[in-house]
Amino acid sequence: MSLNETPSANRLHIGFFGRRNSGKSSLVNALAGQQVTIVSDVKGTTTDPVSKAMEIHGLGACVLVDTAGFDDNEGELGRLRVEKTRLAAEKTDIAVLLFSSADAQQELTWYQLFQQKKTPVLCVISRAEEDEQQTFDAVLRATGAPPMKVSPFDRASVEALRQALCRMLPEDFEQPSITGALVSKGDTVMLVMPQDIQAPKGRLILPQVQTIRDLLDNRANVVCTTTEQMPVALQALSKPPELIITDSQVFKEVYQKKPAQSRLTSFSVLFAALKGDLAYYLESVKMVPSLSESSRVLIAECCAHAPLSEDIGRVKIPRILRRLAGDNISIDIVGGTDFPQDLTPYALIIQCGACMFNRKYVLSRIERAKQQGIPMTNYGVFLAHAAGILDKISL
Repeated sequence: MSLNETPSANRLHIGFFGRRNSGKSSLVNALAGQQVTIVSDVKGTTTDPVSKAMEIHGLGACVLVDTAGFDDNEGELGRLRVEKTRLAAEKTDIAVLLFSSADAQQELTWYQLFQQKKTPVLCVISRAEEDEQQTFDAVLRATGAPPMKVSPFDRASVEALRQALCRMLPEDFEQPSITGALVSKGDTVMLVMPQDIQAPKGRLILPQVQTIRDLLDNRANVVCTTTEQMPVALQALSKPPELIITDSQVFKEVYQKKPAQSRLTSFSVLFAALKGDLAYYLESVKMVPSLSESSRVLIAECCAHAPLSEDIGRVKIPRILRRLAGDNISIDIVGGTDFPQDLTPYALIIQCGACMFNRKYVLSRIERAKQQGIPMTNYGVFLAHAAGILDKISL
């Protein structure tokens, strides 16, 4: 990924939802202006969600997501497809909901789901059915707004769809600056980036790349170093850096080495504020001292990678938890989108910085935790707390 490329996690997610053969795939292809997904008269052609990163005029960097029909009730496989569609809904910033029948009970159930999630919904009739007027009237009665009639073969109606989506763009969607609240033009910022097994030779991890680009956009001067070379890098500067950003797992070591006048934060803490609910993370971490050997903790890694030696989520944080609460504390670890619906068995959830997920999906996880009364924090906040320096960190 180049420094100029917008990661999918930072793009507007536009999801297309409806029954099988309601015209979702054709509409995605028409809006994209290319074949993104396979179109067929066979029901269930789209199985897993299909995503296409695009640059669309008026919408900017976005991801078009074609989903499996939510009426798929053909056994266990159908149930799993619908679950994937539900997961796509949690990541959706704008939903395009296709109605293909006057019997629209399923569609209206999903419409209500999006309303509960405060997700903007555009209701569309894409295929000309015999009861099209009845479908139109049913949607109007149920939602109070007339659905759009869009044909994937009519360029004017597809353009009208694009314009409607532009008008629905959430006002607060503009991607905030990662570091803007902490730096000013001309500041010198030191990034301490351990190059370990998580970031093998020749590669930087995504939060480091995005933070460097953000600092450059903010006209800051960027100095990159490793934990071992930090003292040498500091000596090379004419004055201490205004801010030091480090990998959370070396928080304490960097804190001990940093100049007194330099403020300190971490990539994970920055992304906690960017993607999640930092206030809830800070409040939740206060319960760590109450953990005991009878407690159960969930560690949620957003990257779905194979376990590695000295992995921060699978090795280092569990080691700290056992030191704080006892060797017999129960620790469950999930990766990627594997996040339980029922969180009530857990005393605490610790999630990574979530650089791979969009903010909509991260907030849906946090909301689930809040609704079930479960404290939830993230790697950076937890590690700063465990090191005893959380009150010294710039947030």
